[in-house]
Amino acid sequence: MTTSYNQIAGRSVERLAALSDGIFAVAMTLLVLDLRAPAAEAVHSEHDLWHALVVLSPRLVMYMMSFMTLGIFWVGQQTQLNHLARSDRSLSWIHLAFLFVVSITPFSTALLAEFVRYRAALLIYWLNIALLGTTLYFSWVCALGAGLVKPDLPAEIQIAIKRRIVIGQSLYAFGALLCIFLNTYWSIGFIVLVQLYYAIAPRIPGRRRE
Repeated sequence: MTTSYNQIAGRSVERLAALSDGIFAVAMTLLVLDLRAPAAEAVHSEHDLWHALVVLSPRLVMYMMSFMTLGIFWVGQQTQLNHLARSDRSLSWIHLAFLFVVSITPFSTALLAEFVRYRAALLIYWLNIALLGTTLYFSWVCALGAGLVKPDLPAEIQIAIKRRIVIGQSLYAFGALLCIFLNTYWSIGFIVLVQLYYAIAPRIPGRRRE
């Protein structure tokens, strides 16, 4: 019997996880390159330094927000990969699409940091997050449909992974809408709160883990 190339390509979950770790590491490192110390020639007193740091604060907030964004999605992707028995060519390409969106996060972050008051910059940043969530959700649906998950995976875990993505993306979308009805600062503040919830809430003692 003839074996098609597509039947044997992209089956290693370990290699996919290794590539993902590398791209996330590079993207998270590139975020900090947009942070630059105040120019020495512009600082002549404590007051000047504090003023320069205040001017720099939007970029610090964007760095923190995007670092948490990538951290949340790294955890989300690794959770999916940990429950896969194997991969296939189609699923590998879906995860490559997800990693492509990861790689453009430093750009959308720099754009928002530079034009923090402009709704277009905020909406482009939100679109980046929406694409991350969409590709990650699609990858899980495809993995379930193709029977690539571990056979003993409980149904509640399958549902919990999808539910977490849907709720998160709904909250991000609500945050993006705030810039239309209010301003971008409200959107940024709400998005940061959502990220803090996803990063911290599961560790609250006594709270049920999803």
